[in-house]
Formats: sequence, structure tokens, C-alpha cells
Amino acid sequence: MIVLGIDPGTAALGYGIVERKGGTLRAVDHGCLLTSPDDGLPERLLQVHQLVADLVALHRPALVGVERLFFSRNAQTAFGVGQARGVVLLACAEAHATVREATPNEVKVAVAGYGAADKEQVQRMVKVVLGMAEVPTPDDAADALAVAICVANRERAGEQLGAAVLDRAAAAPMARGESGYDRAVRDAVARERAAGRS
Repeated sequence: MIVLGIDPGTAALGYGIVERKGGTLRAVDHGCLLTSPDDGLPERLLQVHQLVADLVALHRPALVGVERLFFSRNAQTAFGVGQARGVVLLACAEAHATVREATPNEVKVAVAGYGAADKEQVQRMVKVVLGMAEVPTPDDAADALAVAICVANRERAGEQLGAAVLDRAAAAPMARGESGYDRAVRDAVARERAAGRS
């Protein structure tokens, strides 16, 4: 099974393709699309769309894993990521590709076993899980490989990464009950409240 992982963004979009055979995962390809700040937003989004459409056509993934925007302190960054996610989901829908989404915390837990793992821990675990000689670079590509690992392993276990009830724009049907996304939001809010009291 081939899984394409996407770490969305308008300035930099990471992608990673993994193949699962039995219980083994291996990296097929990874990289990063960097768009020029001299280009307007429509041109940058077109480049994102073209890359994702090309990757889906070339690799024909069984699943496309897309990192779900959890929250961002920077509204401009959140808007850019949201726009890139929309274009990625559109390219997948046009190709009839099956999309699974995961929050950054879900990806960290799936790859490093710890939802608060830092970037370096996740990158080292991506290297180990995929049997790579070196830590994958750039960071956006390593993040995309981590998304692909998360989706490949979760789907294998029979737990599909569907949409949370609050995520009305997700590509997958809405799930009822508490999802991983809902738990992550609840935990983040509890941590923020606890930090505010101290």
C-alpha cells in the first residue's frame, strides 16, 4: 500500500510517500515545494495544486494523509495553511483519492509515542521507522513522512482517521462521538487553563 503524506503550507509544502508491505514501512520519495514570495497567492496555490495532482497521478496512493490545522497563534500562518489544505483536498477529490487527516499531536503520538515530542524526536523516529540512513530533510518533508507513517499505521490497525465533528470542511464523513481531534482540543484547552492559573 502506498501512502502520500502532506504537510500543507503556501510558502513550503512538504510531501512524503511511504510504502507498507506487511509490517514494514519504507520511504519511496519525499521533498518540499517552496513557492516564491514574489508570486501572488493564486499562483502559489496553483503550484500546490499542480504538485499534489502530479504526486497522486504518479504514485497512485491508496491513502493521502493531510495534516489537520490544530491551532496557530499566528492568524496569517493559519490562513495560509488553511488555504493550502483546501487546495490539497481539492486535488485529492479531483483524483478520487481517499483522504485521511491527523492533527500534529496524533502524528507525534503515532511516530514518537508522545504527543509533546519535539521536531527532532519526530525526525529521528521517522528515520528509524522507515529504515533511512539519515534524518530526512527538509523539516517539512520529514513532517510529511511522519503524517504518512501515522495514516499508514492507523489504517492498518483498522482505525480510520475520519473527520471530527467540529471539522465541517474535512474530506471524510463526520464521525460521531469523541475523536482523537476532539480529545486533543480538550487536552490543549485544559493545559492552557492550567497554565493561566499558575
